[in-house]
Amino acid sequence: MSERVCAVIVTYNRKDLLRECLNAVLGQTRPPEHVLVVDNASTDGTSEMLKEEFPQVEVLRLPENQGGAGGFHEGMKRAYEKGFDWLWIMDDDTIPYPQALEALLTEVPLIQRVANTQPLLLASKVVWKDGTLHPVNTPYPYPSFKDILSFLDSAVPFCRVRFASFVSLLIHREGVARVGLPCKDFFIYADDLEYTARFTRKTKAGFWVKGSVVLHKTAEKGFASFRNPARMYYDFRNRAWILRQKSAFGFFGKVWLALNTLGVAIAFLWKAGLSEGWSHLRRGIRDGFGLELPCL
Repeated sequence: MSERVCAVIVTYNRKDLLRECLNAVLGQTRPPEHVLVVDNASTDGTSEMLKEEFPQVEVLRLPENQGGAGGFHEGMKRAYEKGFDWLWIMDDDTIPYPQALEALLTEVPLIQRVANTQPLLLASKVVWKDGTLHPVNTPYPYPSFKDILSFLDSAVPFCRVRFASFVSLLIHREGVARVGLPCKDFFIYADDLEYTARFTRKTKAGFWVKGSVVLHKTAEKGFASFRNPARMYYDFRNRAWILRQKSAFGFFGKVWLALNTLGVAIAFLWKAGLSEGWSHLRRGIRDGFGLELPCL
């Protein structure tokens, strides 16, 4: 009996993108056995659209908007409790290519033979509308010479990764049992960074499958959130939270994250403007280092 897959899609007030996402998920060459949409209390007619156009899809409607982090937490929890073997998670603006899921599952036996391990986390190759890699969703290779070379070599079908994004991520239930769920208190931003880094640090079983391709249909190729300074508060707060913890990164990983955050902060202030961006940046860092986060 083949292992059963549940697609978990988190949405909030983007019913047109959600429709496109669902059509792509349901039209896979190897479709998932079940599709679960986590609706973050949308107010744009998403519920009505799902009832009319996708009656075969299960909908978990949250009483309030809990952000992407809360949506993935609740959706993965529901799919895990229902006994599915694999959880295929994504945002509503993820449009999988027809063979995306099949490519992920097909690579599992090869990884088992070559890497001599059971893969527990598989990330797709994420491209933007121009067909090139989406810079926001490109995973980082595991910090070993072999994995870095495999990451850079387009002829190598997979490589081990240190962390990835929630834009088409296939997670085995054994990994959820060992690592737990995403931290819902993050609300938005850096929740996938923390979870996948925590996951791979504990299991060393995360891989990037280059033959599985999805389109991340964002308005911009870069950090579109720079144009919404208030939302960036969460990014800086959550990064500071991660720096305080021991579960996701060791010393060198935290050095990288601190330097990366510094680069993001400079770019953010450049685009948002010092007068508007500084207050959100300062408040985010302050709260990240000063507040307790229950899930961590």
